[in-house]
Amino acid sequence: MINKDFNSIIELLKTFPTEQSCIDHLTELRWNGNVVSPFDSTSQVYSCKENKYRCRNTGKYFNVRTGTLFDNTKVPLQKWFLAIWIATSHKKGISSIQLSKDIDVTQKTAWFMLQRIRNCFGFDNEGKLDNQVEVDETFIGGKNKNRHQSKKVELSQGRSVKDKSPVVGFVEREGKLIAKQVEDTKLETLTTEVVKRVKESASVFTDEWLGYNALQRIYDHSVIKHKANEYVNGHIHTNTIEGFWSLLKRGIVGIYHFTTKKHLQKYVDEFVFRYNTRKFGESQRFNLLLANTEYRLTYKELIND
Repeated sequence: MINKDFNSIIELLKTFPTEQSCIDHLTELRWNGNVVSPFDSTSQVYSCKENKYRCRNTGKYFNVRTGTLFDNTKVPLQKWFLAIWIATSHKKGISSIQLSKDIDVTQKTAWFMLQRIRNCFGFDNEGKLDNQVEVDETFIGGKNKNRHQSKKVELSQGRSVKDKSPVVGFVEREGKLIAKQVEDTKLETLTTEVVKRVKESASVFTDEWLGYNALQRIYDHSVIKHKANEYVNGHIHTNTIEGFWSLLKRGIVGIYHFTTKKHLQKYVDEFVFRYNTRKFGESQRFNLLLANTEYRLTYKELIND
């Protein structure tokens, strides 16, 4: 079933018509015939009734949901599969209100499901890039001039982080993209992030922001001068990463409307995952996320300040 294509919601429901069909698919993706205990990976595992297993070393019982985003949830797997399909296939994401209507759950449940799913997107937002890499930063949080008078924040113009959250992005041309929320866009912060995400053998392209000035000591660093109305100079530009910022901001403004600093990285991970899998088929993207769901997020952790 892993290699079967299902490229629409109707095909998805036909492929997974029952809870057991969902369990079988998840079992195949997670263990591929070799069940591993989530409590002790070295332990022998005994098969029990009703899709349950027992870890010999710990004596604990578990199933295919244990230790995953599906752990300790009463929502049927078929609804989870639908939610994952929608979240991975909609280019700009989906709101919890709309998802609650689509799969017939409460808005609170839909929001919790989406946050659990977003918590799994981060596995693809790691690594080190090489070759030609564009680096740029953006600010998420809206413009002060667009706020109501009662919600305006004093001294928040420009690169202030009082009311906005900076995000720095790295994209290897014709390759992978990484984007991370940062505290500020100062030289030390940006240099540290670039060194962490980009190999020294890479050619780096940025704009003229002072936070990138130290990169010339480490990389083959080229600068595009936006202040001089220069946006492309031969192969020097940052248009690829700026295109991603446009997609991210349109999604947040148009679908989610608002994100807190606490949860922003999860939303960034979501858009990064869809960007990095843009050439995948729908079922391939769905299965990729489904195979990387061992990131359980509890409701208490989600709402805890």
